[in-house]
Amino acid sequence: MAGPTATTMAHDDTGNATRDQVVGKLEQLFDEVLGHDGYGRIEVDMKILRKGQKEVVLRCGKEYRYVLDFACRRQRR
Repeated sequence: MAGPTATTMAHDDTGNATRDQVVGKLEQLFDEVLGHDGYGRIEVDMKILRKGQKEVVLRCGKEYRYVLDFACRRQRR
């Protein structure tokens, strides 16, 4: 039996997804689960790939994988 299908959305000029694209997909999945007549589950995983990049995986029946650029924010104590 095959695993979930992985899909991605359009990317910016760096080849990475934008924050708005990922949030938009999460909002779309939320609306689909909310409108579904039954049980639904959404999972969000994030991991650091390399300096300035994170992988975001949205799971809701299928997997949606994105690579995002982000600014590192370190707090000094």
